Amino acid sequence: MSTADSDGAVLMPRIDQTGAAVGDSSLTDVAVRAGVSTATVSRALRGLPSVTEETRARIKAVADELGYVVSPSASRLATGRTHTVGVIVPSIDRWFSGQVIKGVEQVLRAAGYDLLFYNLGDDEGRARFFEAMPLRRRVDAVLVLSVPLQDPEVAKLRSLHLPIGLVGASADTFSSVRIDDLAGAATAVRHLIGLGHRDIALISGGTDVPPHFTTPTDRRRGYLDALAASGIGYDPALEAAGDFTITGGERAMSHLLGRPHHPTAVFALCDEMAFGAMRVLRTSGLRIPRDISVIGFDDHEMSDLLDLTTIRQPVVEQGATIARLLLDRLSAEAHTRPHQNEVSLPTQLVVRGSTAPRRARRA
Repeated sequence: MSTADSDGAVLMPRIDQTGAAVGDSSLTDVAVRAGVSTATVSRALRGLPSVTEETRARIKAVADELGYVVSPSASRLATGRTHTVGVIVPSIDRWFSGQVIKGVEQVLRAAGYDLLFYNLGDDEGRARFFEAMPLRRRVDAVLVLSVPLQDPEVAKLRSLHLPIGLVGASADTFSSVRIDDLAGAATAVRHLIGLGHRDIALISGGTDVPPHFTTPTDRRRGYLDALAASGIGYDPALEAAGDFTITGGERAMSHLLGRPHHPTAVFALCDEMAFGAMRVLRTSGLRIPRDISVIGFDDHEMSDLLDLTTIRQPVVEQGATIARLLLDRLSAEAHTRPHQNEVSLPTQLVVRGSTAPRRARRA
């Protein structure tokens, strides 16, 4: 038999493999045993943020002992909530998306929320998604992970009237988590300058950047700022677009090596482009870092294996942080207190074997 609490959530006895209920205690018994109110029991078992971790752990221990769990379907009927968060990703198999989702899942599943994924795929699939908006009335909040949104897409999301979270981008009224891309890129270039390099090439993301996706422009600006601060002029011939892919990095590096004098160092705006650049350098008979130093950005899981110097960003923590921001906005108290809308997380230079002091050119 189920028991409803004052919050409208419903606690159901756990059922064993034979279909029999495990335990016969009431919701009140859980509250009395834990020394809290029935409302606090409900909030704790549904993962709401208005309960301390110590109290939540005590309540969960008592509920487990007495055989009670929250019934998702009954709770949804009572509260009108789906306890589901929609997650929009450009491609589910990209490293960055997978690491962010790992952090998101850790926080939301602990709070009793399911994840509903929407993989946009190609341009046609993306257009169909934003036209139909299939997540309408199916989720309580939406996470958009590393998707460069166009203005009409932002308007479509805003029309849902739900908490919206962005990772790697920002838009008015949406919660967002990002890193300081400009500062991280400047740190990478200063590292190369400190090693004596002056001919520093840039493998960028290209010039066609959507308005709400500032990562490529901020990282490029960090490169330019670091050069200017050291009195080094920008040479357009030392920049090539890599489109944030390994094959793009290969193409960009091949273009840069076609110059009469190749650079002594290369900064790629992401590690995957750096991987492509390193492959081309090695197949061209050039040694890293003896002939050309290479530095990336992200600290991809393969960067350590390939001995790539890079700028580390806390990818999993970005997912966990945006999940906590959305839970805060979903809590019952959100309308009575201010909530944090934007969070910027720090980056860190990780020096490995792909960068070294500049060697004098031979005539």
